Amino acid sequence: MLLLAAALLAGCAAGGNSGSGPGVDGSGAMEAAPAASPVAARRGAPAPVPAPAAPEGVFGAYLAGRLAANESDAAAAADALLSALAADPDEPEILTRAFSATVMDGRSDAVRLARRLPESQLAALLLAGSDAQAGRWERAEARIRGLPRQGSAQILQPLLLAWAQAGRGNTDAALATLRPFVEGGQLRAVAALHGAMIADLAGRAREAERMIRIAVAESGEPNLRLTTIAAGILARAGRETEGARLFDAMALGSDDVALTAGPAARRAALSGRAVASPVEGMAEAQVALGASLRRQGAPELSLILARLSLRLRPGFAPALILAAESLADERHAESALAVLTSVPAEDAMAPLAALRRAALLSRLGRGEEAVVLLRRMADAQPGAPQPAVAIADVLRAQGRHAEAAAAYGVAIERLPRPGAADWPLYYARAVVRELAGDWPAAEADLRQALALSPDQPSVLNHLAYAWVERGERLDEARGMLERAVAARPQDGNIADSLGWALFRTGDLAGAIRWLERAAELEARSAVINDHLGDAYWAAGRRAEAGFQWRRALGMELEAGDAARVEAKLRDGLPSATALR
Repeated sequence: MLLLAAALLAGCAAGGNSGSGPGVDGSGAMEAAPAASPVAARRGAPAPVPAPAAPEGVFGAYLAGRLAANESDAAAAADALLSALAADPDEPEILTRAFSATVMDGRSDAVRLARRLPESQLAALLLAGSDAQAGRWERAEARIRGLPRQGSAQILQPLLLAWAQAGRGNTDAALATLRPFVEGGQLRAVAALHGAMIADLAGRAREAERMIRIAVAESGEPNLRLTTIAAGILARAGRETEGARLFDAMALGSDDVALTAGPAARRAALSGRAVASPVEGMAEAQVALGASLRRQGAPELSLILARLSLRLRPGFAPALILAAESLADERHAESALAVLTSVPAEDAMAPLAALRRAALLSRLGRGEEAVVLLRRMADAQPGAPQPAVAIADVLRAQGRHAEAAAAYGVAIERLPRPGAADWPLYYARAVVRELAGDWPAAEADLRQALALSPDQPSVLNHLAYAWVERGERLDEARGMLERAVAARPQDGNIADSLGWALFRTGDLAGAIRWLERAAELEARSAVINDHLGDAYWAAGRRAEAGFQWRRALGMELEAGDAARVEAKLRDGLPSATALR
């Protein structure tokens, strides 16, 4: 996937903090810039210092554009970089950065600049989309065929090519392009999905039905987009009940996906095709690749693809949400909020956008605004648990544990019937109940979480460790922790819990073995180093104990723990038995 990311960057320097970057041919080569250019100045070549009285000069405009791009202010970046380009029209880096900024800001200048970047794959993608919008499908197809068949282009190129062929009215050629991928391989699900949409647009209901069944069967977890497309295709093939069942399956549980499976999404699936034209199909392919790149840690490129998708399909909610999430990944929460507000209120994905807005508001320290937004959602959807979960999460982040527990309780009450997937709700409420000082209620929630999903390592660890700290059910706790360690052997906190349980039951050799393992896995944990110091002291290894306690003091300790560790350094551990 990251091969295409590198290729896209070769043709589009998107305004990061890096150095001069590769040239337009992707090789890193670039002709020497005139001495007065900003690139030459940045590389140390002799260049006149811009006069303070002329901030509008090319160097000042270039730097202003870079700064604005770093802050994700696409409009200001485009203004400044276009100004710099007007003053120095032949500088390759200014050209690529100006092109990137105009793409990000959705300006028509992007098409003009793209024509000056024949080696840029990003420019080729944009021009292919522009040709498609103008109905120049043969030209769009030629540009798409010029994309490399390697890296992520193995996904994007055949999808775009098939849509271009569909745009020319050649459905058979489009389906033939996708057929090798539909017949097998890692791309089977996505190729079948796009093949189904192409066949559906052509009125070939049975072929669309066959391929959408493949896409659904091959996909992993359900999502709104696939379900909406599939339900519509199945309905047009006379299988409306099956489409409804897809929504029913997605609506189970308390996660964000379930929130989007309401009446609005079902109406959208039946009121028309999710993809109404080949141009919209191209937008669908671009946003899908952007989402994949974001999951692999390339938010800047996922943002570019979201913007390209929005050029083809303005107001496309999946692209808007992807753009906002990519901006948030880059720590531009305010810009992300602005994008989310443009998701149409009537769109089936509007509730998901609202949840994302609330999370961003909370991150920005505007928790009360987030709660107001979420309470409006909760009132508008009285049967949905998700807004209450989000309210609880915000309250928990603010340290309002009792209120958070009450909000989690509302979410639990709204569950149609608790199932295995709902254990996190009970676990979350247990955590805040314990922090609020209500251990009996927290213990009951932890037991219920395990009843729903008996092998969850986090819950096993939390309940067992609490019992060990309280000196209760030590043998049962040890067994639970052994199960948790087996399920998650690289988790230092679980290894610490098991070591601490062994220490409390007098198995010093076992305790030291597991606590040393925990310290290897989580070397910066004050609690683990403190526990290991106690075990060393009890085993008579006093110098090593002091070393571990001093390490713990140099780390982040809970309030009041520093004094306790200092007392051990001064007086030693009273006795191993005193801790049982």
